[in-house]
Amino acid sequence: MSTVKKVLFISYDGMTDPLGQSQVIPYLQGLSKAGYKIFLISCEKEQVYHQNKEYIQQLLDKSNISWIPLNYTKNPPVLSTLLDVIKMRRAAKKLHKAEGIDMVHTRAGVPALIGLWMKKTMGVKFLNDIREFYADSRVEGGMWNTKNLLYKTIYNFFAKKESEAVKQSDGIVCLTYAAETIIKDWKEYKASIPLEVIPCSADLALFDYSKIDPNEKATLKTELNISDDDFVISYLGSIGGWYLTAEMLQFCKLLSKRIPAAKFLFISPHRHEEIKAIAAQYEIPADKVVVKKASRVQVPALLSLSSYSIFFIKPCYSKQSSSPTKHGEIMAMGIPVITNGGVGDVAEIVQSTNSGIVINEFTDAVFESAINEVANKRDYDAAAIRTGAVKWYSLENAIEKYTRIYKSIMG
Repeated sequence: MSTVKKVLFISYDGMTDPLGQSQVIPYLQGLSKAGYKIFLISCEKEQVYHQNKEYIQQLLDKSNISWIPLNYTKNPPVLSTLLDVIKMRRAAKKLHKAEGIDMVHTRAGVPALIGLWMKKTMGVKFLNDIREFYADSRVEGGMWNTKNLLYKTIYNFFAKKESEAVKQSDGIVCLTYAAETIIKDWKEYKASIPLEVIPCSADLALFDYSKIDPNEKATLKTELNISDDDFVISYLGSIGGWYLTAEMLQFCKLLSKRIPAAKFLFISPHRHEEIKAIAAQYEIPADKVVVKKASRVQVPALLSLSSYSIFFIKPCYSKQSSSPTKHGEIMAMGIPVITNGGVGDVAEIVQSTNSGIVINEFTDAVFESAINEVANKRDYDAAAIRTGAVKWYSLENAIEKYTRIYKSIMG
């Protein structure tokens, strides 16, 4: 009888953070169910850790996942990350000594440093989960200014380590077919390395338009001053960084001229004043911009108020590796999107599933053309859009693919 394979997953995101709960734990629960013994090292931010640790601990215990939470160090910049790397290495070494880990599974960036180190010093198999082109995304997202010598040095260090990680990988996962094409062109990649494309999964049970309570919907409309005649365009998630808030509001301005009943609903956790200020710059009346902070369970009902959902993301090299979770969530609600190309596989998914409008330039002329489509009241099939979400963004498909690559690495 074969022994149970032991896998160490290392995350620099906390499991008590929303990202850990939506994009790490569900996968690991599925892999544990598939017969792997999962160990999990994560860096937890103090405040949310104390708030959520018992809930997360129970969740992981139920799935027989052994959790080693470490303190995330916030300051000083750079040195704090070095400290966290040392802590993660120490914890990983101790665990391997006690348990005999068969494979280490890490995402790009800081965790991959530990995965690479374990592969080189302990001979542990290494699954390199390239969910972003890390070094380039830090530069293109404005986090690292390479005109500054320190950040140029950090960029060069991580770029070199990313190349080495590809060379040393026993398997690679990426989020998009666009990224797969790029990775296969890298000189470090060998055709013998198994590679799976696994987009970010959406919670299709939570985001399901058939489960929306009409009374909850009516209450929200009253609370947000949205009438049955209003034409609601929603935006879901944080603003700033990659998300092009000004361009989205420029589009909204032109749309409201064409469709006077248009209202814009931002379901966003923070920076509400900034959204309103940019809307004012585009002379969008204040009563047309509705901003609402929501818990995760409230989001589907809020989304259900919209005729379309919009998101514009900065199109650049590193974003070809990106799979926006919000896209799967919006599609699961049967809502068409207005979005842009040059970001992962988003344009191809929208076009192949007939689930919205893709623009390729942020100009008034291109916007007007898209607005024509919206104004002509083209009918979208909500059930067909949801079927597209199930095809592209289901957790079951993701776990099946992860199980496949685990098997190909460890047998």
